[in-house]
Amino acid sequence: MMTLQWKKCAVLLGMAAVLAGCATHRVVEGDVRSFSRLPAAATAQQPMTYRLERLPSQQTPSFDPILALAEQALARAGLQRNDETGQWVVQLGAQAGFTPRRDPFDDHPPWAFGGWGWYGGRGGWGMSGLWQVGAPAPLLRRVVSIVMRDARTQEVVYETSAVHEDVWVSDPAVYGVLFDAALNGFPQPPQGPRQVRIPLPTQP
Repeated sequence: MMTLQWKKCAVLLGMAAVLAGCATHRVVEGDVRSFSRLPAAATAQQPMTYRLERLPSQQTPSFDPILALAEQALARAGLQRNDETGQWVVQLGAQAGFTPRRDPFDDHPPWAFGGWGWYGGRGGWGMSGLWQVGAPAPLLRRVVSIVMRDARTQEVVYETSAVHEDVWVSDPAVYGVLFDAALNGFPQPPQGPRQVRIPLPTQP
């Protein structure tokens, strides 16, 4: 019978193999939820334009890199920024936090968790928490969202979000990949939850 130590060794070897593969080719898997009420006639206009609505908590230099990644993703989806006459009003969200993990071999996991850290929507980092020695490393959680409203009526016509959790997801480029995942299928995506896998850009 395999002992507890051997089981843990097997798991660690498996994780090492996965991480070795990720070193050359990383794929971000995002849990995406999209809902569209965009009228076909409006989406037929080319190019589609939007006005960016930057929330008060996003009026900081720390949000600028997130904004740049979002604008690039919007452009790839066929949307052009025009803050004067854009037909849609776009509101962005970006959050970062931690999700504690339970040791699968321990009925009494030695960790204690005490808070979240958010980035973008809260205007900066703010994490508190405690993990005892020997606890599994927490998962890094990244969330992005996009809400679009009709500039004339202010009616919400598009809502989408993407969530990703992993142990290596600290690379800021993950936000850009998640915005791409959230906009997958725009302007008429599959409704409701789905998974979207997009390669993480390699560093030059």
